[in-house]
Amino acid sequence: MRQPVTICLINQKGGCGKSSTCFHLAGAFAQEGMRVLLVDADPQGSLSQGFLGSALVESLPASETIAALFDDETYFLDYQQLPKPTLDELIQIVPANQHLARHNFPMPETTGLKQFAVQNLLEELSGFDVVLIDCPPNLYLCSWNAMIAADYVVIPVPPEDFGTQGLRTVHQAVENVRELNPGLRRLGHLISRYDRRLLVHRSYERELRKLYQKMVLDTLIPEAAAFKVALTARMPVTHHAPRSRAAKMTQQLAKEILERIAEHVGKRRVA
Repeated sequence: MRQPVTICLINQKGGCGKSSTCFHLAGAFAQEGMRVLLVDADPQGSLSQGFLGSALVESLPASETIAALFDDETYFLDYQQLPKPTLDELIQIVPANQHLARHNFPMPETTGLKQFAVQNLLEELSGFDVVLIDCPPNLYLCSWNAMIAADYVVIPVPPEDFGTQGLRTVHQAVENVRELNPGLRRLGHLISRYDRRLLVHRSYERELRKLYQKMVLDTLIPEAAAFKVALTARMPVTHHAPRSRAAKMTQQLAKEILERIAEHVGKRRVA
């Protein structure tokens, strides 16, 4: 059975585009005929609400969300029932809501087998080509779980002071997780919410590329209204506004991610 490529999007800062990137990137992969599983590992549940609506997501019992993976009182969990369908038949999502918050402990390395909850979930699910995991804006148990389960990490970062702070801590967390998941690799930093009209954004882009070089993805995700409009329709921008610049940049990002993964796999085979 072919294993899916699993990518987690992580940063300590909120509002840097993790959920939005997962949401729209899922549409780009689906357009390529790939079956996509989204795992919402953020107690805020923004990604889940984007696809399923706030009212439905907030009313879900813990047993129908990712929180069930961490609940000590869950004895007979049917993993197959956790993914929910979306408007695109190629995209499914394991939702999250407020029930997850009490499980998102700091010092995740002390939580025993709960560190492997998401990994166990993905081992039980099949039929997907790519898995995208949306992480909360911290490095607690949910993000730790995502990195243990993932093959690659993408770090969205807006080109401004608050967006770039704490990146070294994220990198250190990736290194720490490699003790449990040696195959985890950083795919790159994704510059998000970019406005090329702003001198400060262009300056930060240059600095990021100077500092991290090839570890910065070439694709820039712009600050665009089309993303938000598509979200209100509960559809990725690639579906809602396929001719928009936002859709084209999202498609370009999906292509670049797949190319980087193929390059890494090729190097690993040669080695």
